[in-house]
Amino acid sequence: MSESQTNEFVDIGTLGVEEEFFAIDGEGYPTSAVDELIADGDPPPVLDGRLDREMFKCIVETKTPVCEDLAAAHDHVLGIREALVEYAADHGFGIAAAGLHPAAHWDRLECTEAPRYYDMRNRIQLPQNRNTTAGLHVHVGVDDPDKATWVANEIRWFLPVMLALSANSPYWRGVDTGLASARTNVFGAIPNTGIPPVFEDFEAFQRFERLLIETNSIADRRDLWYDVRLHTGCGTVEVRMPDAQSDVERTLAFVEYVRALVVDLAERYEDGETGRNHRYHTLVENKWRATRNGHEATFIDREEAGTVPLAAVVERECDRLGIDGIARLLDDESGALRQRRLHREGGLEAVCHDIRVDA
Repeated sequence: MSESQTNEFVDIGTLGVEEEFFAIDGEGYPTSAVDELIADGDPPPVLDGRLDREMFKCIVETKTPVCEDLAAAHDHVLGIREALVEYAADHGFGIAAAGLHPAAHWDRLECTEAPRYYDMRNRIQLPQNRNTTAGLHVHVGVDDPDKATWVANEIRWFLPVMLALSANSPYWRGVDTGLASARTNVFGAIPNTGIPPVFEDFEAFQRFERLLIETNSIADRRDLWYDVRLHTGCGTVEVRMPDAQSDVERTLAFVEYVRALVVDLAERYEDGETGRNHRYHTLVENKWRATRNGHEATFIDREEAGTVPLAAVVERECDRLGIDGIARLLDDESGALRQRRLHREGGLEAVCHDIRVDA
């Protein structure tokens, strides 16, 4: 979602979807493509203004325009994906998606030369230099900044649920990490990532943002890479928790869930709910459980009275919000388990082939 499109918290329920993809060669391995596709390329109209660079030249980010509803988001996500796959193929590249490319070695990949990324590498060093991660980011418009702040506070308990459902990055540098989402572990080494602190209101968030900028902790607000963040440029609550997905239906299931959850919480704020004062370390523990176990995760429940399995949370959420996409995700083989099964059957090449995105 482009910052030029929405500059205030004025809309409720609008959507923007950002997906990060790997450009791959004929063998399915990451390869530099940013120069050909973005810097020097001439993308088709559907991709005009919809492509962006990331830390490495093998990673391309797509951005939908502001979408008024789920149907529009569905059409834009599909259209942009199809156009990207065809455009990349015309230049000799394939497109793949997962939280990490299982065969990527960060020290063998070319870095993007833009000043922003040079500055980040210089400032953060090793954690940023090895950041070959790819995620799914869902923006939902909220029509009041204090409401958006409250929603971002409350949504934090649900973030590990999204991670557990999306986890599909067990391999890093060709090695099984033992984690369902190694992306979470790699990305979490970077400062200003992870589950954010609570902000009592929007003014408190702005003070925090200004403090980090004025103390040279971050270059600008884009360097706040929390799992959920207030995007003051777009007027949205932006959820950044899921691993990237090769299957578009899986992506759309998260878009449906995030929108339903944000809208529901916004309505609860309007009804005067006081919210839950979630213990930060409990949230971190739940995120670890999702990182490690994926679909097999259990979570410390919201009352901190015991644990609840992922399946029970998904069933409750679908009933409560009137959605079904994440239930289908739970019924399907998880991304992490699928990669491991394919690795047993055909080695790393089979995994690389499977995460290709088809037009």
